[in-house]
Amino acid sequence: MKINLKHSNISSPKGIYLLLLTLVLSNFACADRSSKESLTSSKKKYALVIHGGAGTIKKENMTEAQEAAYTKKIQEALDAGFQVLENGGHAEIAVQQAINILENSPLFNAGKGAVFNHKGQQEMDASIMDGRTLNSGAVAGIRHIKNPINAAILVKDSTRHVLLSGQGAEDFAKLHGLEMVDSSYFYSERRYQSLLRAQGKEQALIQKKSTNIELIDNHQYGTVGCVALDQNGNIVAGTSTGGMTNKKYGRIGDSPIIGAGNYANNASCGVSCTGTGEYFIRTLAAHQVSNLILLNNFSLKEAVRQVIHQDIDSLGGTGGMIALDKNGNMAWDFNTEGMYRGFKSAHGDNIIEMYNE
Repeated sequence: MKINLKHSNISSPKGIYLLLLTLVLSNFACADRSSKESLTSSKKKYALVIHGGAGTIKKENMTEAQEAAYTKKIQEALDAGFQVLENGGHAEIAVQQAINILENSPLFNAGKGAVFNHKGQQEMDASIMDGRTLNSGAVAGIRHIKNPINAAILVKDSTRHVLLSGQGAEDFAKLHGLEMVDSSYFYSERRYQSLLRAQGKEQALIQKKSTNIELIDNHQYGTVGCVALDQNGNIVAGTSTGGMTNKKYGRIGDSPIIGAGNYANNASCGVSCTGTGEYFIRTLAAHQVSNLILLNNFSLKEAVRQVIHQDIDSLGGTGGMIALDKNGNMAWDFNTEGMYRGFKSAHGDNIIEMYNE
């Protein structure tokens, strides 16, 4: 609305009225424009970051076909999760969609690609956390649930508990209709050969009467994880893993431990970890990233770097993590030779990386 004051007498009551009216309407227009710009800016913050594990990932060890397979699957997971966010969906659904794709692929150490334990079985763990409510769910040591992250979500939404394990977790999943599979579903020749190599090394150490037998597990850092920020500012983090090749005695790592391998808080960030779980548990690695942001005013990248390259490194641990903060900033870091990782955002980012470059 335009009001022409050129021929008006500003000093007259009518002129003063018109001037005041102009100022009020102008303020309303500015406020409305500012509100729309703020809303648009807020919606543009949504983003998704995923990892497929860290470890000995060198370009010279990868064939073109292998590199293409990993790239294709990571892109598929990114696209599935991002589509949920783009359509205004909740971050939890985006995380679930992305992780399900990775769990259903034999390329990663989660779900179908889970490694074998010492008995030649799969024992899988997963967790999820909602940054708005801090509600969390996790499962550990499960053997027949097709998608462990779905079981973690079920625990969060349908119980007063945070972590269920073993047969009890599977009974609960069956009761609520989650898809169960025969153990043969998780078999892959590549993972089985890894078990045989690990057991061969172990037997050689036993014959040498080594005192370090418990330390020879063949680490498989194929753990998968996803952190999403939706259009309403909700952050959700999820992590799923098959653990370590040749693990024994019901060993459980950091992936199902809230604050260690997985954490989300709308006030700070969401984090998913991969690596030697014992070190991430000892340092409460995922939660420590959030603490450094909230209590020490670290940036997201500074916090992630501090935890990986100082806290974890100082104890001799290896691995990596991905993170998103409340403003849509992304960070990832690792102290291994590589980490499968991808990032997609409303600003047009679409990044997939594997190596330590």
